[in-house]
Amino acid sequence: MVRPAYRSRSLRRVKVRVPSGEVRVHYEKRRANVPHCAICGAPLQGMPRVRKGSHESIRPPTRPYGGNVCHRCLRLALKRAVRASSS
Repeated sequence: MVRPAYRSRSLRRVKVRVPSGEVRVHYEKRRANVPHCAICGAPLQGMPRVRKGSHESIRPPTRPYGGNVCHRCLRLALKRAVRASSS
């Protein structure tokens, strides 16, 4: 019987061939979903598909709202803001 923590489906099962030649099951955390734009829901460019807190060295894009809003929606929002402030 496996450990009680491994009975949960929150960990994914990966079949691995070990040096002895037999195939065993290893348990890994599932991969995170692709980050999406907060406005249109499109997948974000330049954002890695990693779990939160796993890679602190990877930075989001440095533009305003980088990592939250895609470049198309940001462009439209900036245009709207400039037009609203000028009139």
